[in-house]
Amino acid sequence: MFTGIAEETGTIRQLRDTGGGRILTVKAEKVLEGTKEGDSICVDGVCLTATTLGNDFFTADVSEETLRYTVLGSLNPGDLVNLERALSVGSRLGGHIVAGHVDGTCTVSRIEHDGDSYLYTFLCDDSLMKFIIKKGSVTVNGISLTVAETGENTFSIEVIPHTLQVTNLGQLKAGDTVNIENDMIGKYVEHFISQKNESHGLTMEMLENLI
Repeated sequence: MFTGIAEETGTIRQLRDTGGGRILTVKAEKVLEGTKEGDSICVDGVCLTATTLGNDFFTADVSEETLRYTVLGSLNPGDLVNLERALSVGSRLGGHIVAGHVDGTCTVSRIEHDGDSYLYTFLCDDSLMKFIIKKGSVTVNGISLTVAETGENTFSIEVIPHTLQVTNLGQLKAGDTVNIENDMIGKYVEHFISQKNESHGLTMEMLENLI
């Protein structure tokens, strides 16, 4: 489990295809501290297992399915990725609860300068948008962000200069694809409601039972 607060950006050093996936070699520093082989590291929002550790790198296996459904499948040597170690006892939860299980991808629609910050607008399909609400949390490439606005199949986030400097969000441009993980609480609530009453919709009694 993660917080969505990137500890550093790593650089893709090597990509090696295997029979059923790909091995990533990632140049890193901070996330190697205290990390053992078998520990989890979040790479652009995807929870991966560190299989080999070096002085300035780690390797991780990526399944064929993950390559197909996340941006990890389009990475090239030299690309920057957001990195975060898994939560440990006593860690601060500065963002929100992030599982590292990507729900899908969205496309950068536009990027606008907004005072000292930048407003990023993303185009998503309905399966992702139903969990995205104004002022709610969403994870973009492993970064915990607050939704500023929502529209028809779009949502916007305000990104401050610090976030642009310490993550790979500053390298995004219109047309790029990003990993999205919806808020875990919202997904559980939606699943609970749909299982409890698929035909009658949401009722006050159901909401009261959630409290």
